[in-house]
Amino acid sequence: MDISRRFFGAALAAGSAGLVAASLSACAGDSTDSAAPPAPTPGAGLRAGSGEHTSLGPIKRIEAGALDVAYVEFGPGTGQPVILLHGWPYDPYSFADVGPLLAAAGYRVLVPYLRGYGPTTFRSAQAVRNGQQTAIARDIVDFMDALHIDRAILGGFDWGARTVDIVAALWPQRCKAIVAVSGYIITQQAAQQQPLPPEAELGWWYQYYFATERGRLGYERNRREFNKLIWRRASPQWNFDDATYDRSAAAFDNPDHVDIVISNYRWRLSLAPGEPQYDAYEQQLAAGPAITVPAITIASDFDGAAKDGKPYRDKYTGKHEHRVLDGIGHNVPQEAPRPFAQAIIDADHL
Repeated sequence: MDISRRFFGAALAAGSAGLVAASLSACAGDSTDSAAPPAPTPGAGLRAGSGEHTSLGPIKRIEAGALDVAYVEFGPGTGQPVILLHGWPYDPYSFADVGPLLAAAGYRVLVPYLRGYGPTTFRSAQAVRNGQQTAIARDIVDFMDALHIDRAILGGFDWGARTVDIVAALWPQRCKAIVAVSGYIITQQAAQQQPLPPEAELGWWYQYYFATERGRLGYERNRREFNKLIWRRASPQWNFDDATYDRSAAAFDNPDHVDIVISNYRWRLSLAPGEPQYDAYEQQLAAGPAITVPAITIASDFDGAAKDGKPYRDKYTGKHEHRVLDGIGHNVPQEAPRPFAQAIIDADHL
């Protein structure tokens, strides 16, 4: 264990200890006061440092494959590269607190806006606005190529975790290690055709909404309100304020955003075509390839029955650890930045 690992472990422990001490102090009032102490907030000990940073710093740009990628960078240019990937409906602000933590530990942290988000644009007006999973994964490999990064630690959640898994499965030589929230979530279209129990299907209501033209129009007209609802439902214990949401919501104004989101969800259900250049990649993923690179998977309350990681444990055949964050919702890096940063550091040393 190196110094940076000790530092973050100690910081997390200190934060938790402080919260416990504060709770005990609050309970040590006048013994004649019969009022019950307030119930602790679920996951409070894991949320230390969340919301500390409200700026990403300057936006950089680079031409990479089909895109002109907008991204932010933290830390020294000579550090071990770490690439962090957001999902839907989020943006790089999910890593606003994680980036400085990893930079302080000496890492070079790069956080791109995915296609259809923020200032990232297509280089050609004729390019297909395709949201299929391997198109996004190829974007990240192209991004690495453009920056002359041979290998990096990759971490992400939601679409970002899926992309991390795909890069690790198809291009393992580009991954030093990975951190994937919700584990192995590579989409297999054939499996997507099989119905889930009704309660599980209810959680995917927006996927079916997006399958209709009414849903597309509704998302186009109401994307900010729609995505704020998703944030609340996916992270019910996270009391984010309007300013926090508004910083990320600006990324949804990208002119390609609706096309990419609708394409992504319709493609999953085989309701929209992909592009032929990604067919070979999708065929490899259809077989459910194992991930051989060192990996840490993280589960939160969002993961329900899969929280223990058992459903996908056999998909990680290299060095692997699974961590559970009780009381935390879907946006793990923004809700619990220190545990997420620690996972990146620990994955680097598996």
